[in-house]
Amino acid sequence: MATPRSALIVIDVQAGFDDPRWGRRNNPDAEANIARLVGTWRGSHLPLVLVRHDSQRPGSPLAPGQPGNALRGFVDGPADLFVTKSVNSAFYGEPDLELWLESQEIDDLVICGVQTNFCCETTARMAGNLGYRVRFALDATHTFDRVAPDGTTIPAEELARVTATNLHGEFADVVSTAEVLASLD
Repeated sequence: MATPRSALIVIDVQAGFDDPRWGRRNNPDAEANIARLVGTWRGSHLPLVLVRHDSQRPGSPLAPGQPGNALRGFVDGPADLFVTKSVNSAFYGEPDLELWLESQEIDDLVICGVQTNFCCETTARMAGNLGYRVRFALDATHTFDRVAPDGTTIPAEELARVTATNLHGEFADVVSTAEVLASLD
């Protein structure tokens, strides 16, 4: 029987999300929490997956060849797997994340990164549906205000709260960075 191993999946922590066109964001502590998780995973030699969004949209700061496509310095570095994708889910990137997780006998995932309610949530939903144990480190994610179809602005904090509500107990356990780190002791 396979033994559980915890992989940290760090999603889209890219320079392009510092571009002002994204607007107001929540959680100014996200980067520090992501850095704590990455540092712990690297220091403990636990499986680390870095994911980069290679946007296909013209003019996107996340497009390949643009400075914004680069990973932020505090996450850039060695990883056990580096996935590139052009859609919301890391499970639809290259190389194949699910195949790699299976080959490494990993069944426990911790997800963090950018944006809470897009690529992080989508990846967590897919992982839950695929049968992985998923911990969603909410305080190690951030997102941006969004304009709703009715023209009102939904604050980033509310979007993150709704993501946590959607995921918790169905697709993932929504946890804090401190809870994730305590579980490793």
